[in-house]
Amino acid sequence: MRSVQAQTDGADVCVIIAARNAEATIATAVASALRQPEVAEVIVVDDASTDRTSAAAEAAGDGSGRLKLLRLTRNAGPAAARNAALAVATARLLCVLDADDYFLDGRLGRLLAAPRTWDFIADDIVLVRGNAAAAVAGLVTGPGQPQRLSLEAFVAGNIGRAREHRRELGFLKPIMRRSFLQRHGLRYDERLRLGEDYALYVEALAAGAVFAVTAPCGYVAIERADSLSAQHRTDDLGAIITFDDAMLARSGLSAAARKALRAHRDATMRKWQHRRVLDRRHSHGYTAAFRELLQAPRAWRHILSETLDAKLARFVPARGPEGDAAPRLLLGPGQVLRPAR
Repeated sequence: MRSVQAQTDGADVCVIIAARNAEATIATAVASALRQPEVAEVIVVDDASTDRTSAAAEAAGDGSGRLKLLRLTRNAGPAAARNAALAVATARLLCVLDADDYFLDGRLGRLLAAPRTWDFIADDIVLVRGNAAAAVAGLVTGPGQPQRLSLEAFVAGNIGRAREHRRELGFLKPIMRRSFLQRHGLRYDERLRLGEDYALYVEALAAGAVFAVTAPCGYVAIERADSLSAQHRTDDLGAIITFDDAMLARSGLSAAARKALRAHRDATMRKWQHRRVLDRRHSHGYTAAFRELLQAPRAWRHILSETLDAKLARFVPARGPEGDAAPRLLLGPGQVLRPAR
């Protein structure tokens, strides 16, 4: 891995928080970011909330002057909200924090203790439900030996598997060098309201970014069934397919990267076709849905599996209340990447 930048940028991090109707959680997110000594600024972008998100964010300020609040007058989506923050950020390092997540104390310091030979560096994420948050600290081990993420490994790592916890690498929240984004003209794709992180990381890796991944350092994500990332709207999935098509049309990608992008596109297409069938059922009834299904033979297995799982979920009791679920790691053991050099 090539060497980049000096060691003095460890105390120069901008944390970007895009928020919509996050009144209940935004204060925890903001306070956790401001407690990181490496943070120079926290930029909260209120994406046209209809609740008291802005007031709750302002109330979480610590008087240091590091908190900045931007308000969008219309709902533009997380990509546009983050781009608004990128446009005014001044710190050399950037880090995204979702409005319903938070940092454990010391998270950025542990990440920045890793060798500074990266353009992006992310740690494994601790996922919790409800009252399990008290147990998260035991899963934080520090950076360890960073591993380098290739474009093909990243794309392949965003293809979910049936009946398994979601482990998409697009959920990672790296520290990013602002200079790299500026040099390559990279921003979040505002056509995407789902998968905007995936798209940015794919473009960065295609541009030659050194993307390092480490052991968990203290990013805590709250799992919710109603989160935006858990909702696959038809148009959202179609936009991701369009993005993959655009990447596949580029020259200079390796055969392995193209193979991974095609596999990701195919997997997303099956989800899109499933949504199309459901849309037709809701709008025109079962006969129209069956006709739509006949036009998507490659998606039959996926649709059948998802339909059976949904039916069984009505009869099989849940494992217990949300608070009883133990925290888990997004990647966990067994995620094999190349050592970062």
